[in-house]
Amino acid sequence: MTRGLRNRNPGNIRKSGTAYMGEVIPSQDAAFKQFETMAWGYRAVFVLLDSYRRRGYVTMRQMIARYAPPVENDTGNYIRCVSVWSGIDADEPLDTNDRSTMLAVVAAISRMENGCEAVMSDVEAGWALFMQHKP
Repeated sequence: MTRGLRNRNPGNIRKSGTAYMGEVIPSQDAAFKQFETMAWGYRAVFVLLDSYRRRGYVTMRQMIARYAPPVENDTGNYIRCVSVWSGIDADEPLDTNDRSTMLAVVAAISRMENGCEAVMSDVEAGWALFMQHKP
């Protein structure tokens, strides 16, 4: 089982000063956040991407360059894979309030981070939490 799945953090969100609903505090992982359930972990990815959009990162390319920077990732490959797997052009502005778009993008990010297909019922549960508890 991958670290992201073990931590119920399918986006491998690093520890930071940002607290998310459903986060396990303190995390037992030295570098990454842990969540109570996969749904809370997926919600955190939706929240993070939405916060990027509100800060002016509007395309998938811009968001992923921020999310998976070149200092620790092959960002170009990451962008290509998420674009192909989600079926969304990397330079298309993302509406982070559009369910079908964001389910596809976040499932693709999880696949990239964990090397396996996302369980869509978990992604959908994360979306429901995101919509229920909008930041």
